[in-house]
Amino acid sequence: MDMPLAEIQRHLGRLRLQGMNATLETRLIQANQGASCSEVFAGLVQDELDWRSSRLCETRFKASGLTERPTRTEFDWGFNPKLPKKEIYELVSGKFIREGDDALLIGSPGTGKSHIAKTVAHAAIQTGHKIVYREAHTFFEDLFAANQLKRRKKLTKLFSETDLLIIDDLFLRKNVPEQAADDLVDNIMNRYSSRKSTMITSNRPLEDWGKLLRDNAASSVILDRLLHRGHLLKFEGKSYRLKEASRRLTENKTEISRMKKE
Repeated sequence: MDMPLAEIQRHLGRLRLQGMNATLETRLIQANQGASCSEVFAGLVQDELDWRSSRLCETRFKASGLTERPTRTEFDWGFNPKLPKKEIYELVSGKFIREGDDALLIGSPGTGKSHIAKTVAHAAIQTGHKIVYREAHTFFEDLFAANQLKRRKKLTKLFSETDLLIIDDLFLRKNVPEQAADDLVDNIMNRYSSRKSTMITSNRPLEDWGKLLRDNAASSVILDRLLHRGHLLKFEGKSYRLKEASRRLTENKTEISRMKKE
């Protein structure tokens, strides 16, 4: 039975086969050019699978809390040659997530910790993992707001069950909330017991965590769990941010000089 193209497209839309719908005309052209029925049908099925995979990936990205999609190819590895490149590549591969390991990225400000953490998150999303990314101050603010709105259980479930929880720039603000130690202990213990991966970045050395949390016992519990099956990466070197600022300053001076000559 012949069916007009527009009607076929309407039916595909009703069946929510958006991937097939988007490429139907192209696949029909292939059929007219001699492709077999099985080739055309296989192509349509693959189009639908690719479309759904892309949509799912986009959904996971929006739910993660990330606002950018960095990759390791964007990273200037030559600027700080002391960075643990091999270990970073290992994290980006996602093996530690599959094995339920943790990761601590510790080092001076501007040495690339946050960029690498976001790169790991982006790569993990693309391979099918659920990710939650929070800057540390937002992490604590979310928990406080959830307490006030009586939604703590729902948020704790999100933080506990995601494949990878990233807390970025812990102790960037010296004065953490009064309940920060308890919040971290609760979440780290939950994730440790369920073998879910946690990644934390910080510019503060581990030996200072007890003082910063105002609770040495809680700090010991947190680090004990994170390091038991954890990867500790130390970031040393110059600041990428200062490098970018210097580059922009040079470009501005060059532009001003050019305008004066004109």
